[in-house]
Amino acid sequence: MFLPLKDDNPLQIIPYQYVTVGLIALCVVVFVWQLSLESSDADGLIAGLAFVPATLFGDGEVGFRPLPPEATLVTSIFMHGGLFHLLGNMLYLWVFGDNIEDSMGHGRFVAFFLACGVGGGLAHGLADPASTVPTLGASGAISGILGAYLLLHPKVRILVLVFKWFPIRLPAYIVLGGWVVLQVASALAGGSTGGVAWWAHIGGFVIGLLLIGPLRRKELALLDRRPRPWGR
Repeated sequence: MFLPLKDDNPLQIIPYQYVTVGLIALCVVVFVWQLSLESSDADGLIAGLAFVPATLFGDGEVGFRPLPPEATLVTSIFMHGGLFHLLGNMLYLWVFGDNIEDSMGHGRFVAFFLACGVGGGLAHGLADPASTVPTLGASGAISGILGAYLLLHPKVRILVLVFKWFPIRLPAYIVLGGWVVLQVASALAGGSTGGVAWWAHIGGFVIGLLLIGPLRRKELALLDRRPRPWGR
């Protein structure tokens, strides 16, 4: 419904979003590596590093698994199923990630990103624990960023393309509220049909909502309220 292009939300504390840029670079490098694999090896190895719910919640192994299923909850975050999958995730990470990194600092943002990604993977697995379909992508982690952004900056204006064509500036609560309604409706209608792990998005989003309060710098108020003075 809304394709975000830019937000009117300059950094307040950190000089630059080094972790956000680093995460984007890492996902791009991993995707280039995926493309470089020989076709005979690519499918098996990529599937082996993706998260398969049945390997964690079900019985037995599913194909070649070089890592324990718990580890694939992390490795799967940095892999993507195609160019548009990668580009869409990286666009959301670029637009919204810098302010969440700014709100908690570089180190805590890394932990936050991984926690949301793992939480999203677990939500997807619990929704369909017998699934043998490999799941990959940073969507769960980025959904956590969206949840945190909604709670921290609901009034900030976002430049979006409506239905991919019409540019307009809307407050974040409309853009991200519409996004989460779409995720819930899609999950209730079809679970993970269409190749989209809707429950991973919802799980990551909820983790982001829960973590932004304790992880943010305390001088930054939630809900775009006036920040408290430094040192008080």
